[in-house]
Amino acid sequence: MLLTITTTHKPATDLGYLLHKSPFRVHSFEQVFGKAHVFYPETANERCTAALLLEIDPIGLVRDRRGPSGEGYALEQYVNDRPYAASSFLSVAIARTFGTAITGKSKERQELADTPLALEAQISVLPCRGGEDLLRRLFEPLGYEVTAARHPLDEKFPEWGESPYYTVGLKGTLRLSDLLTHLYVLIPVLDDDKHYWVGDAEVEKLLRHGEGWLREHPERELITNRYLKHQKRLAREALSRLIGDEEPEADEMAETRAREEEAIEKPISLADQRMGAVMAALRSSGAKRVLDLGCGEGRLLRELLKDKTFSDIVGMDVSHRALEIASQKLRLEEMPAMQKGRIRLIHGSLTYRDKRLSGFDAATVVEVIEHQDPPRLSAFERVLFEFACPRTVVVTTPNVEYNVKFETLPAGKFRHKDHRFEWTRGQFQNWAKGIAERFGYAVRFLPIGPDDASVGSPTQMGIFTRG
Repeated sequence: MLLTITTTHKPATDLGYLLHKSPFRVHSFEQVFGKAHVFYPETANERCTAALLLEIDPIGLVRDRRGPSGEGYALEQYVNDRPYAASSFLSVAIARTFGTAITGKSKERQELADTPLALEAQISVLPCRGGEDLLRRLFEPLGYEVTAARHPLDEKFPEWGESPYYTVGLKGTLRLSDLLTHLYVLIPVLDDDKHYWVGDAEVEKLLRHGEGWLREHPERELITNRYLKHQKRLAREALSRLIGDEEPEADEMAETRAREEEAIEKPISLADQRMGAVMAALRSSGAKRVLDLGCGEGRLLRELLKDKTFSDIVGMDVSHRALEIASQKLRLEEMPAMQKGRIRLIHGSLTYRDKRLSGFDAATVVEVIEHQDPPRLSAFERVLFEFACPRTVVVTTPNVEYNVKFETLPAGKFRHKDHRFEWTRGQFQNWAKGIAERFGYAVRFLPIGPDDASVGSPTQMGIFTRG
C-alpha cells in the first residue's frame, strides 16, 4: 500500500525536516507485520513528494496471529486485501515512521511545523465502506478538496460491478501534523476494521488525535463508533469525554465574555443598530429562506420571526448551551404550530461542510468570524461560499480602528476576550474582495454605527451577492 504527501511550499524539500526523514536516501523500518519504506520520488525546490510504502507479510500475519481472526474459510487468512489496501496497518506505520511529525514538533523548523502549508496526499487503494459519499463526509468538513477514482472489481469483467476501493486525493492548506492526524484516525474508519485488539487504550488514542477537530465534526459519532470497532461501551465513554462535562463551563465563560462586549458597546446602542442594518439587508435581498450562522442566543432570529416575509428560518451554533438559551428566549415550546414551523435550531460548526446549510436564499454571519482561528477561516469560506452558496451573505465584524473611541476598553485590547482577531477596514475589505473573486460573488460595504471621519464606524458590514 502506498501513501504520498506532496507540498509546493518553497523550499519544498523542507518537507524532509518536518517528517524527520532525509529526502536524499531511502529509509526502511521493520514492522511486526512487514516493512515500511520512506522515500522521495520528487525533490525539487518547487515541489517535493514523500512516499510511505508498506509491505505486508500475509503469511507472517497468520503465523503471528495478527491478521484475520480465522472467521470464514481457512484460505481467507492468506488471501485477502490486507497487503494491498490502506487499513489500520497504514495508520500504525504513519504513527511509527512519522511519530515526531504527527505531534507537530520539529527541532530545526518549528515555525514551519506550526504553519499551514499547501499539502496534497494520495492513497493508491483505500477501502471506503460507505462509498464516495462517506469519504467526502469525513474529509470535506476538515477543509480538504477530495478526488476519488473508484476501482472495478475486475477490469476484464465489468459486469461484476464496482469494488469498495478508491484511489483518493486530498488537497488542503493545513499543518502537516493535522494531515497526518486526520489520516491516522480516518483510514481505519473508512475501512471499518482494525487488525489489532481494541480496548481502553484506543479511547485515549482517539481523544488525543481527535483534539481540536473531532468534537465539532458532523460525523463524530460514526467516526467514534468505527474507530473503536463498534464497541458500545468504549464509544459511549469516548463521546461522553469528548462532548460531556467540559461544555457547560466553556459556555458559561462565553456568556460572560459576550456580556462584557455588550457593556462596552451599549453607550451607542450598537447591538440594536447591527440588527437593524442586517434586517434591512435581508429585506432588500428578497430572501425568504434565511440561515443565521453562529446564531447565539437568537437575537436576530427573534427579529426574523417578527417579519412574515421570512418563511424558513434556521439558526445554527456550535454551543449547545447557546441553542438552549435561544429556545427559551424565543419560547419555542409555547409557540403556535404555524409560527414554530417557520424556525429550526441546529447544532453545528462553521468550519465543517454540512448538507443542512444548502438551499437558503440568504445567510448571516453576525459578529462571528472574529471568533475563528485565522488558519480555519479558509475552511469556513468554503463551507459557506462554495458548498452552501446562498444568493446573499451578510457578514458583520468589529472595526478595530474604532476601539480607541470606547472609553472603557483598555488600549490594545479586543472588545471580546474570545476574539482571535479584529480587523481594520482595509483588512476586512481585502478579505471580502478575495472571497468574492474566488467564489463568484460581488460585495459591497456599509458602516454600522456612528461613522467617524478618521476611524470609521464601530462595526463593518459586507453584503455578498451572486447572480
